[in-house]
Amino acid sequence: MKQKIVELDILIIGGGPIGLACGIEADKAGLSYIIIEKGCLVNSLYHYPTNMTFFSSSERLEIGDTPFVTTNSKPRRSEALEYYRRIQQKFELRIKLFEEVTDVIPELNGSSYRVQTSKGEYIATNVIVATGFYDHPILLNIPGEDLSKVRHYYNDPHYYAGQNVIVVGASNSSIDAALETYRKGAKVTLVVRGSEISPRVKYWVKPDIENRILSKEIDVLYNSCLCRVNNDSVEISTPDGVQTIQNDFVLALTGYKPNFDFLSRIGISIPNESPRTPLHDLETMETNMNGIYLAGVVCGGLNTHLWFIENSRVHATQIVAHILSKKLTS
Repeated sequence: MKQKIVELDILIIGGGPIGLACGIEADKAGLSYIIIEKGCLVNSLYHYPTNMTFFSSSERLEIGDTPFVTTNSKPRRSEALEYYRRIQQKFELRIKLFEEVTDVIPELNGSSYRVQTSKGEYIATNVIVATGFYDHPILLNIPGEDLSKVRHYYNDPHYYAGQNVIVVGASNSSIDAALETYRKGAKVTLVVRGSEISPRVKYWVKPDIENRILSKEIDVLYNSCLCRVNNDSVEISTPDGVQTIQNDFVLALTGYKPNFDFLSRIGISIPNESPRTPLHDLETMETNMNGIYLAGVVCGGLNTHLWFIENSRVHATQIVAHILSKKLTS
């Protein structure tokens, strides 16, 4: 039997915290909506490192005027997963999990979009793209990067116990991985493109990594780049020439980017110049495509340090307010 096509005021792509916030605002406004998420609930957060602690305090991660109560001021990944699961249950948010949006096509009438997914089709007057960036790592584009020993995501440190581990990068994810794997018995070498550890590293973590480096418990190569990965070694370009180091695993935690291909395919304009910020109105969050909006970290393009949960929650209210204003004037 052919699936009946659902017609909606809003279709929200992405079931992360900001996608959920958009659903809450749509529901409060009496607008019909559905959230489509290609993975599990708050899929990106689920794939964060098991022991991760957020930089933000719990109240800055709250949505729907619902308190986020934690034992510590900085919540852990497990606490965030539980909080957002309870948010979904409390507001009875309409969400389809493990369903991926494949295309968004303007209808001939010019007033709605046909949204195609891995499981069906929907018709929506408005579409909110709240897809984040965590699913698309920035590649090094070097020989050997396709070897199974190279990982662009880090989860649990136990896996690397007793191994020679190269960690590429100097930001929070890289430093957390370096410290955690070192404490599980890995021999860790940090490869840092710049001349120092990033000043954005969590303030309670930065002294720890600096002291481990000072005591030579963790090796570091500054102003250096990984240039080749071999089966049992890596080659690193340093100020003193290319060094070859014995190696079992590479954690190339060099950052992530939005799915620019998808954004471009559905008609959103994206400059070629960095930071490739998708075109959108900062007041309404509407893109160059009438009725298609951006919400959350996807708005920053390659500038992934611009938007976080705490400062992009407001996008939900901005977008719904604009949709309601258009309904009133139509």
